[in-house]
Amino acid sequence: MSSQQPDLFSPDSSPAQRIAELARLLDFHNHLYYSKAEPEITDSQYDTLFRELENLEKLHPTLADPNSPTQRVGALPLTGFSQLNHPVPMLSIDDVFELKNAEIPEAELITFYQRLQKNLGRPDIAVTLEPKIDGVAVSLLYENGSLKHAITRGDGTTGDDVTQNIRTIRSIPLTLAQPPTSSIPEILEIRGEVFMPISAFTTLNTQREEAGLPTFANPRNATAGTLKQLDPKIVATRPLAFLAHGLGAYTGPPLALETDFHSLLHTLSIPRNQPIHTAQTLPQLISGISFFRQNRHTLDYATDGVVVKILSRSERETLGTTSRAPRWAAAYKFLPEQQETTILAISIQVGRTGVLTPVAELIPVLISGSTVSRSTLHNQDEITRKAIYIGATVLIEKAGEIIPQIVRVLHPDPSQTTFSIFDSVAGKCPSCHAPISQEIGFVAWRCTNFQCPAQAVTAITHFAARKALDIASMGESVATALVAHGLVKNPLDLFSLSAETLANLNLGTDQSPRRFGEKNAAKIIASLHAARSKPLHKWLFAMGIRHLGESAAKELARLHKNFSAIPTSPILTQLLADPRPTAKKLNPILLPYAITGDVGPAVAESILTFFASEAGQNTLTRLAHLGIDPPSTTFHSHQNSTAIFSGKTFVITGTLSQDRDHFISLIEANGGKISTSVSKNTSYLLAGESAGSKLEKATSLGINILTESSFTILLPS
Repeated sequence: MSSQQPDLFSPDSSPAQRIAELARLLDFHNHLYYSKAEPEITDSQYDTLFRELENLEKLHPTLADPNSPTQRVGALPLTGFSQLNHPVPMLSIDDVFELKNAEIPEAELITFYQRLQKNLGRPDIAVTLEPKIDGVAVSLLYENGSLKHAITRGDGTTGDDVTQNIRTIRSIPLTLAQPPTSSIPEILEIRGEVFMPISAFTTLNTQREEAGLPTFANPRNATAGTLKQLDPKIVATRPLAFLAHGLGAYTGPPLALETDFHSLLHTLSIPRNQPIHTAQTLPQLISGISFFRQNRHTLDYATDGVVVKILSRSERETLGTTSRAPRWAAAYKFLPEQQETTILAISIQVGRTGVLTPVAELIPVLISGSTVSRSTLHNQDEITRKAIYIGATVLIEKAGEIIPQIVRVLHPDPSQTTFSIFDSVAGKCPSCHAPISQEIGFVAWRCTNFQCPAQAVTAITHFAARKALDIASMGESVATALVAHGLVKNPLDLFSLSAETLANLNLGTDQSPRRFGEKNAAKIIASLHAARSKPLHKWLFAMGIRHLGESAAKELARLHKNFSAIPTSPILTQLLADPRPTAKKLNPILLPYAITGDVGPAVAESILTFFASEAGQNTLTRLAHLGIDPPSTTFHSHQNSTAIFSGKTFVITGTLSQDRDHFISLIEANGGKISTSVSKNTSYLLAGESAGSKLEKATSLGINILTESSFTILLPS
């Protein structure tokens, strides 16, 4: 099917016309990008269209469509999932298993086919074969081409309404494109699987491991956990995909064969399961199973078998269903591949965020189509639970046919000591030899050294981020190149770079060099010069100290005059000295400061520990050598309770005369705090034009509403 960009309205089109136009354009380009991998516009051009639609929907909320492309980023959090009935029962499929050590491994599948032969009264039954996707089954109901709702399988009759989460999956069309030679079915219920592509799953697990979070055992667990999220904005950040494979309720042109159904999916640009093979006889069916067994590892999703269905829909009706499954289909399940091997050693890797990850070095074995010589052990809890030790004989498999995983120790030796991450590195980071720590509530051991070489790229990228010191042109690729060429080991090394060194930086390879160039180099040098005078809260956030987020950095800046006051801060020392959870409220020394919940004992401990360490002392020395002592722009002497907005929380909504950063600066400079959501703890709502749901909620809670003019009156002259 050829793609043709939707026609545009005239420049003076009405808001309703422009919203419809932008929605069609964005849907069109979403399809090109996510389904066909043939983008026609740049990301920035797409973002411009997206922001225009988003702004128009805010200005004209009555014109917003629940299937708008803006819903791809997630709607408001849910309080819980409601239940919906399936228009047609969503049945399971009976499994038939590949038999281990059997003369005919496909014996159960042959029995299934023989039953079809008997019930239909002929020897050759045409069937289709397709990969069995190891995902989460959902049904999508389209009415007149518009997605009405999405439901999980549930008990087959009733499932969870996951429509908001499904809308965030960009490969799923929210509205169906008009086919060139036919009409859109009035009712179209699509059954399929939501899953996480293997490549994306591997990246997600790496990110979670480096963040000290539990990793997912396999893509299906990751997918199921994501769909259960009550916040669609979290779902939107996860790399989910969808493939259709079945039909539920349907009102449209006749679909005599399964291949007709897949042609319809193709015509409507609904992503579908592929490849689909057709077998006319039992020998062809066995041959098809062999093909999928040999090629299943080439797919970018986890699969544990092959789904076999009768080709003819009229014959399916003849055979009917049981109470739980159709008689005309079966799922042939492959045996999980496992091998026995030995742990030769356990190495410790330091991730880009400082997490220490143990990796078992194995005697190489062939499993699931590839040679495995290493397997992550995740963390100390995993090692202890499985009683893993060097020299152990272990059973290994690929979790979800993807990740090498030690299932258990075979023939355990009670005289062997379970491996200890801490003891193996003598309590020090293998990369920088700084002390490692295991935070309360986290399973990961971590190096918190700001200058640890293993964390250099992440530290530099964070240091240069817009919310930190805003170093123009300093993206991850540039940081990676600087570290790889030995030009920078930690963020403060950036201030030693010359324009010439940066201009000649090679972002490519020796075979295909790509020079950074003078213009980009000049931007970085100018940004570094500007960073020297950035305010205290920007510098504190840029340090990347554990627990020290943006809000905590702003609160610390309100409490301290400059950077050099932080390491010996009596406020932090007092916070750390009193272990009581309510210390900030009960401690008379701290009471006058009206410290917010953003800074507590955990933050105090993290900061004081960092600056007392060798890495922290080196940071202070480097800053002194550079002549940098960032000042606070929100500090008030005589203890900050004298600030007019001290202890007050503001929420800003609507369109104001200046950008929000201007008003945020005014509020924070006068001791106030910014929140993004309205609650009973909100002190004031600053409301501009076209204020929406936040204004309604604030009014219902009896919160003080400020217009821009009434806010200005409160400010000190």
